[in-house]
Formats: sequence, C-alpha cells, structure tokens
Amino acid sequence: METRRTTVRDVRRANRASLLTDLFHGGRQSRQQLGDTTALSQASVSNLIGEMIDEGLVEEAGLVGSDGGRPRALLRVAPGFGYVAGADVGESRVLVELYDLAMSRLGVVEYALGADGPVPEVAAAKLLEGLDAVVAEAGIEKSAVLGFGVGVAGVVDQAGDGPVVHSQTTGWDGVPLGRMLREGAEVPIFVENGAKTVGQAEMWFGAGRGARHAVIVMVGTGVGAAVVMDGRSYRGANSSAGEWGHTTLVYDGDVCRCGARGCLEAYINSERVIARLAEATGRQPEPKLLTRMLAADGPLDEAAAQVIRETVGYLGAGIAGLVNLFSPERIVLGGPAGLALGERFLPDIRDAAARNALRQPYSRTRIELCQLGPDAVAMGAATLPIARLLADGGLPASAGPAPMSRAAHRRSLSRGR
Repeated sequence: METRRTTVRDVRRANRASLLTDLFHGGRQSRQQLGDTTALSQASVSNLIGEMIDEGLVEEAGLVGSDGGRPRALLRVAPGFGYVAGADVGESRVLVELYDLAMSRLGVVEYALGADGPVPEVAAAKLLEGLDAVVAEAGIEKSAVLGFGVGVAGVVDQAGDGPVVHSQTTGWDGVPLGRMLREGAEVPIFVENGAKTVGQAEMWFGAGRGARHAVIVMVGTGVGAAVVMDGRSYRGANSSAGEWGHTTLVYDGDVCRCGARGCLEAYINSERVIARLAEATGRQPEPKLLTRMLAADGPLDEAAAQVIRETVGYLGAGIAGLVNLFSPERIVLGGPAGLALGERFLPDIRDAAARNALRQPYSRTRIELCQLGPDAVAMGAATLPIARLLADGGLPASAGPAPMSRAAHRRSLSRGR
C-alpha cells in the first residue's frame, strides 16, 4: 500500500481547517481563545488568521476586554465571503434557498412538480432555474456561490462520476443527478439523501448540537434516518446506511412503496396514516389531514384516536430498534408527520420506545424533537458546501494558494499589489 508523505501544505491546510471550523461552530472568538480551543500556538493562530483576514474569509467583529491589557478583537467567519444554495427535491415540489455564511436566508423559490412526481429531467431543470432565481433575488453574482447542495429521497452513490441517485419509491434508478446539474449550474454540486442533510443541520444548529452519537429521523412522505457515530455521519459501505424506513417491522405485512412487505414506512409514512385516518373517520384523504387533526384543540374522536395510537406504537417500536442497534445519546424526531405526532404525543412515543427497547441503552438515550422545523432539507443541503469549505480550511481542493474574495481583491488593488 502506497503511503503519502505529509507536506507543509497539508499541515497548513489542517491548521486552517481547525481554526475555521472552530470559528464557524463556536461563534465569535479572540485569537487567544482560538489558540486555547485548537491547541495551536499563538504565533500560528496569528499568522493563519492574518492570511484569512486578507482573503476576506475571516473578519473582526467587535472587541472583548482582557485582564489589564488592551481589548482583544473578536473574530468570525465573514458572512459575505461567499454564498451557498440548498434544495429539497420532494415528491410534489422543488424548493431552493440561498444563504450567506452566517446562515441568513437571502432567497427562496418553490416550484410545483406535475402529477407524475419528480421526473428526473424536470426536477433537474427546476433546480437549475431555482438556483438562478435565488441568486437574482439576493442580488449577488453567481460566481460568489460556493456550492449548491441538493437533498433527495433514496440512496445517493458518491462513487465514480457521482452523485447518482437510486430511489425505488420515486422511480429514480441510477439517475446521474450530479452530472445533470454540473452541466448547467456553473457551481460545485453536492447531492445527498434528504434525511442526512436534515441530520447535519440539526447536529450543527439544532437538537443534535453537542451530541457525539445521535440518530436524526425523518417521518413524512418518506421515512429515513441520519446516523452520527462519534461525531461523524455514518454512510456504510455503499452510502445507503440510514434507510430506516425500509427495515421490516411486520413480517409479510403491508406492501411498502419500495415493493417489499412490512416495512416501517408502510405503517408510519404520512400518506399511509392519512389514508387510514380518512377510512376510519369518513373524511377526505387530503395532504393536510394529519397535521390539521393533530393541531386542533380538544380530544380526537375515538376512530381517529385509534389510528394515532397504532401509529405512535409503530413509531416507538421503530425508534426502539435504533436504540438497540446504535445506543445513541440522542434520537431527534423530525419531518412533517414526525413533528406533528411528536408535538402532541411525544410522551406516548417515548413510552412505546421504552416498551420495545433494551432498558439499559434506552435509559441513556434522550428522544427529542427537531428544532429547525418540519422542512429543513434545503437548509441542511446548503451546509454541504460549507462542510467542504471548513474541511479544506478555505483553500481550494488543489494545494495552491487560498482563494481571494472580490472584497479582498479590491483591497489588494488599492494597496498597489
């Protein structure tokens, strides 16, 4: 096996990545604080931060007092150094959003898909149209977009000329979405399973923050999970880890959209629950039936309550399986149906999980609700290019010089360089 020597450039990149990641996730800090949290020498911190300030990647953002000395400058990742776009490809619509590096949303556009659902060519065209629309709404240049992240249903194979999407439930069989978007986007493309994008957002900004071992679950039209082990997303050998909705709950049970029988998704996905509620109550099976019934004041009628009790039981049993398999510190429940059920019946969901999980690992697991809302796929997708930026320390993939923002370029011209 060939080993690669670590170069001075590798060390510089790693040190910049450590500083940049600490600043992004830890908020405003002084050079002294960064030295303490990253274990880098103050000389290294000063040199590398100076580089990143000249590039426009880091900026000073206020002062903090010090013991008997001059106030220290606080630093932050410059929000306007670049911008990131994120998208959610659902079964009935495409949502595209644009953020700066402080995760302030600057643009949003949504397109309905036809009755045939997310046809790959149509979805790709809407994604590209949406990217142009949010860039125009924000009034920025497209060249300032650091990347475009897209969350989709199904397994996303990152190998080879990826990303390639395999989704039995939506009929996407080896769709080369990455290549389809690269041909028209003119920005770096990132494609990931939607549950995993929500998982990353919740780990960074929401209910998963601070946990090293967690599972973020999404319950909506589809059912999936993002598994985080020792602070890292677990993808498995072929990028398919986390297909929680297609684990068998009932042997030879109801037919799932994937074609198998007895999948958890066949019992708790929003479409199936809405169909059972409509049949039990005689109401129309419209898309908002579940959330509307759960949001209403007062008790449910007995027919609806029975359907909800069964759904809560199935959901709790599925969560118990995650507890037994992964022994996480935290399980975070999200997705439109997951939040609708959790906001009203979280104690019941916990009870159902406790009845079906091993006592010792369950006693050390917290079950909480997502904090970023029922539809954080696009926001999570926008974090994909940020993760690349942080991992590379703001340097390009090749070990060349650091990128220079337009503002830094203007400053360098004014200095006569």
